[in-house]
Amino acid sequence: MRVINLFVKRCIDFFGSLFGLIVLSPLFIVVVILIKVSSKGPVFFLQDRLGKDGQTFKIIKFRTMVVNAEHLGDGLKVKEGDDPRITMIGRFLRKTSLDELPQLFNTLSGAMSLVGPRPPATYHPYNGYDNYPDWAKKRFEMRPGITGLVQATVRNSESWDDRIKIDNKYIEEFNVLLDFKILIMTFFRVLKSEDIYAPKVTEKDSMSKK
Repeated sequence: MRVINLFVKRCIDFFGSLFGLIVLSPLFIVVVILIKVSSKGPVFFLQDRLGKDGQTFKIIKFRTMVVNAEHLGDGLKVKEGDDPRITMIGRFLRKTSLDELPQLFNTLSGAMSLVGPRPPATYHPYNGYDNYPDWAKKRFEMRPGITGLVQATVRNSESWDDRIKIDNKYIEEFNVLLDFKILIMTFFRVLKSEDIYAPKVTEKDSMSKK
């Protein structure tokens, strides 16, 4: 049954991302123009992430921060929505999660899925796949997602290890119906714009939302 669910999941990922790219192409064009006229630098932000089985791939996002932001201010930490390194249009893109839309290309290519554990940076929260504890490596058994159970529930309000436990729960309970439920929950979660940034006391957030 799990094999069938995985096959259906990949079909949904392929055709869903293709349909999304076609339908949202006018929005893509508008966002591209706004980014170009509001700040200097490339439209897209590429970053190495850990995917299925710990393999590295390039995630694609709309750029929301000034160029070389990691060398300015708080460096790799992005703790608040009013961080001066975030561009004017970038603040809106982050709040609405529109900066994540280019990941439909990642999904179409098979590097990502519409639903799954979010792909972490190669150096955070652990430095490289091999440095993850065995229990945490379970989250890499499936393709990473544009959204996931964590994003549909706690977002960044919990510590990384607690979020990994939620990812592991998704892996264990996965089925296509659960994916649909997560997509619907994510939609309403995004509308509320809550828990986008990690709590100050944990200082866990990074440039991953750049």
